[in-house]
Amino acid sequence: MPDTDAIARGIGRIPSGCAILTARHGGRRTGMLASWVQQVAFEPPMITVSVKRGRPIGELIDASGQFVVNVLGENPAAMFKHFGAGFAPTEDAFAGVEAKDVPGGVEIADQVARLSARVHKKVEAGDHDLYIAEVTEAAAPELLPPYVHIRKNGLSY
Repeated sequence: MPDTDAIARGIGRIPSGCAILTARHGGRRTGMLASWVQQVAFEPPMITVSVKRGRPIGELIDASGQFVVNVLGENPAAMFKHFGAGFAPTEDAFAGVEAKDVPGGVEIADQVARLSARVHKKVEAGDHDLYIAEVTEAAAPELLPPYVHIRKNGLSY
């Protein structure tokens, strides 16, 4: 019998950043707080992002084949508060946030890097969908440190 408490603690120790994942398609656009973003290849430059199945942003990523990752800096509290609860498909996820449309999705002003990506493959991974994508455009004006996140429990957010 596996020790689920030890598994939860161990997985929780894997550091991650936090980002605002955005997508747009057919006049709709949305964003969500994402902590499972990782580089997976140098050539071509590729990343992965994990989205809980059923989240509205998944439909937009599937329809457009693109997304944007806005990497958050060391003080993400305002973005956590704004994006943390999620949005209904008809809600404006960017109300009150400085944002602009860019290739693949939406860039928010409060970020240390922005990565526009084209989906290469979607893989079912438990209760999430894993998108493997090629970075097609980016903006990272200064070398600013990203936020680093450690969870107490690796089996829940």
